[in-house]
Amino acid sequence: MATNIQAIAGQLQASLDPSQRHQAEQGLKLEETKPCFSLSLLQIVNTDSFPQATRLASALFFKNFVRRNWTVCRFICTLLTALTDTSQDEDGNHKLPAEEVSTIKSELIGLMVKVPSTLQAQLGDAISMIADSDFYARWDTLVDDLVSRLTPDNATVNNGVLKVAHSVFKKWEPLYRSDELFTEINHVLSRFAQPFLQLWANEDQVITANETNAAVLKEHLVTLDLVTLLLYDLSCQDLPPQFEDNMGQVAALLHKYLTFDAKAAQTDDEDEAGPLEEVRADIFRVLILYTQKYEDAFGPHLAQFVSTTWNMLTSVGPETKYDLVVARALEFLITVAGIQSHAQSFNTPEVLGQVTEKVVIPNLSLRDSDIELFEDEPIEFIRRDLEGSDDGSRRRCATNFLKRLMEQFEKEVTTVVLRYIEHFLAEYAKDRQANWKAKDTAVHLFSSIAAKGTATAAKGVLSVNSNVNVIDFFQNNIAEDLTNDSAPVLLKVDAIKYLYIFRSILNAPQWQAAFPLLVRHLNNSNYVVYTYAAIAVDRALYLTNEANEPIIPRDTIVPLAKDLLSHLFALITKDTKPEKVQENEFLMKCVMRVLIVIRDGALPIADLITTNLVNITKVIRHNPSNPGFCYYHFESLGALIRFAGPTQPDKLEAALFPVFMEVLQSSVDEFTPYIFQLYAALVASSPSPTLSLNFQALVAPILTLSMWDSRGNIPALTRLLTTILPKGAAGIAAASQTESILIIFQKLIATKANETHAMDLL
Repeated sequence: MATNIQAIAGQLQASLDPSQRHQAEQGLKLEETKPCFSLSLLQIVNTDSFPQATRLASALFFKNFVRRNWTVCRFICTLLTALTDTSQDEDGNHKLPAEEVSTIKSELIGLMVKVPSTLQAQLGDAISMIADSDFYARWDTLVDDLVSRLTPDNATVNNGVLKVAHSVFKKWEPLYRSDELFTEINHVLSRFAQPFLQLWANEDQVITANETNAAVLKEHLVTLDLVTLLLYDLSCQDLPPQFEDNMGQVAALLHKYLTFDAKAAQTDDEDEAGPLEEVRADIFRVLILYTQKYEDAFGPHLAQFVSTTWNMLTSVGPETKYDLVVARALEFLITVAGIQSHAQSFNTPEVLGQVTEKVVIPNLSLRDSDIELFEDEPIEFIRRDLEGSDDGSRRRCATNFLKRLMEQFEKEVTTVVLRYIEHFLAEYAKDRQANWKAKDTAVHLFSSIAAKGTATAAKGVLSVNSNVNVIDFFQNNIAEDLTNDSAPVLLKVDAIKYLYIFRSILNAPQWQAAFPLLVRHLNNSNYVVYTYAAIAVDRALYLTNEANEPIIPRDTIVPLAKDLLSHLFALITKDTKPEKVQENEFLMKCVMRVLIVIRDGALPIADLITTNLVNITKVIRHNPSNPGFCYYHFESLGALIRFAGPTQPDKLEAALFPVFMEVLQSSVDEFTPYIFQLYAALVASSPSPTLSLNFQALVAPILTLSMWDSRGNIPALTRLLTTILPKGAAGIAAASQTESILIIFQKLIATKANETHAMDLL
């Protein structure tokens, strides 16, 4: 065994060296088939004499070994099989010997709680996967094992235990309520709830006794954060009776650490949240849950948390490390304001004024960190702003809080906020260059109170506040930033975004006046400005009126198409690195939209479009890294084929067929289904009743059975083959390839997921 372990450790170490990786991986695959391989991996993880990198590689390999070789529940098994084509035991039987399974379960928890945190993360993932399959019916000792390892004050051991518990229990939150689920939860609570509450009380005592000892304090704050995470896990489906019976104690501890401010717990880093910030953020997460679901039990304790949250929000600094705490605090107030009985506490002009001035405006206003993101990572700035990935940001949460208050007291909130909007616009008017941030705040405040309901991806805001005039505000305050070349770039972004948000509110004449201004800003040198302009152009071209006619007539776009597309392609390809070419999916989406709108208007400029799309394909195939960009790119190619194919079939095939073949020969798996679909489109769009020589030569390769092994290729291959058959039937019969098609049919009909594709071939 020792020699075997040394050999495995050597191969793991070699796998970290790029020059030896392939040979080492082959050796590990061979070892993997031998008995007790998994236990050898765990022994390497447990041996201090091995280098840390080797132990980490062993822990990672063990996790992946469990993923491949353990069994999972039928549903997850089916999902994994569909995604990975790996063989799984759908009956739920373990694929490893029973003795090996038992040993892993008995040793794994003890190992995890004593190894360093880097190794704990990998072992914790493995435990979570095993628990997904076996807990609790076939691993009913897990909770007792965890409880037995809890200590009164050893943070290292306790943290390991709590990490395991969290990795197992967190899976409950998204599950539908069922008898089976609650049987499992009750099994856990009957064994874990009381020791958990006792551990929480112990941690409170240890932290209180060590308020001035920074090292001990921070270690136990990590434990406290894990306790808070588990409080959420254990309560996510229903309020545990053990917590309800001790609600006073639970509320007191939550409130204590929401206001806990020991100097030794503070960190000097202004960007990274420390343990204390993480604890507070996770306490707010619990408060949101308890307020939403368990107000009957938690309601009597709610007022103190509202007051504390208010005090925190009016005193916390702008540093980035507080962002998550502030966002969660605002989410808590949003939840409270959504309950009619509690919302009334906000319903006075004085309170609404204080909320706007002391909570909403400070968190909605631009900070230096926002401007740094705008300048240093413009694409990230755009994605956070437009795709909702900033849902947890201060600005987004402050906006949502204001919207929630608007839902309850629309007229009153509008009256109060308009006063602040007028104030900020007046400040901007005093010095337009120095006070541009004041106008940015005014525009965001106005947008927050003007938009009602949820904005749709297709048409933006569909309903507006009747107490304000969206068009007048644009004409009086925003349009100037689209016509003034010297306006600050962020105000230009605000102006374009305003049109984007309220695009369905503008009528056709207003859009026809505004659209040239958007097109003009595609020429702006600022990355964010021209990207926002492309986004707004795309959405404007998508808009239709009640008669389903485009708001921006096709005839107005066709004359602009050559210059518009040339400029978009130039922006996409100005940096030739594959990762940079495909960085900005918004530009490629705009290209796609223009092609769809101009339809056969693309014919006079087909060479320009084809050349650019072919060149982009050649670049991005080397390193596909942005699925969104790739999707819009191939949709653009599809639009070109659809509208130019019927009149220029030979020219298009000559330009596209070779580069598509290069992609297939390079085994770019991400692109393969796209290529097959585009080949099908080329065949379908051609007016010729027969196949070209290129496609005649393609028949034999696509009838190779191995081509149909990848599930992702089957729909596209089916479409290609069914498109080829009507035009190539005679050639296929003459080449005796009919039998190959029948074999493919048999392969597809044998699996339920592919039955429809099999029938399509008939």
